[in-house]
Amino acid sequence: MKNVVSLPFMILGIVFCVCLIASNLLETKVIQIGPVTITAGFLVFPVSYIINDCIAEVWGFGRARLIIWLGFATNFAMVALFRLAVALPSAPFWEGDAAFRFVFGLAPRIAAASLAAFLLGSFLNAYVMSRMKIASRGKHFSLRAVLSTLVGESADSLIFFPLAFGGLVPVHELLNMMAIQVFAKTAYEILVLPVTIRVVARLKRLEGLDVYDTGISYNIWKIKEI
Repeated sequence: MKNVVSLPFMILGIVFCVCLIASNLLETKVIQIGPVTITAGFLVFPVSYIINDCIAEVWGFGRARLIIWLGFATNFAMVALFRLAVALPSAPFWEGDAAFRFVFGLAPRIAAASLAAFLLGSFLNAYVMSRMKIASRGKHFSLRAVLSTLVGESADSLIFFPLAFGGLVPVHELLNMMAIQVFAKTAYEILVLPVTIRVVARLKRLEGLDVYDTGISYNIWKIKEI
């Protein structure tokens, strides 16, 4: 049946959503490696782009669109639940309120910037992957994976950092943070490419699929067209 999803697709979808939620929580810690300062969300967020590549390559843009909206919905629900939990009164004897608010009390501005950046970056990543696959007749997967990630991550940073930190951080520092994020996440993609290639090949064999998005709609709202 057309609208039935397989076990591998379901597992990738679950991991995709878990990575997005985990990255938002890990964003509250800033880590420094040598002269480079990044957030701990870097540990898992690029994995969502790798999964996006795998889904777009094996199942096509329609399934990628579905999983992106599912990721958005779970993130939105997470932010709403966190805000509710922070707003509820704490027990008088509980001493962890300040730490809880710091970790889970995502500022509305940060949350909105994160959700908007995620949507734009993820859809651009899937779109570029899909169009390049058609243009290259399915060849050069490594090049397509890297370029689609570069486009998606660039769009993500161009949206997130100005919306989240504009007016709070000097412009030159903002540009530096954006460049580091794009470079580091693209390098992450390149580093794990050997694994990604093998996973994609395995999925194509298991599913008996290698979808080319000819004649489909790239309208992001047509979620039912999978």
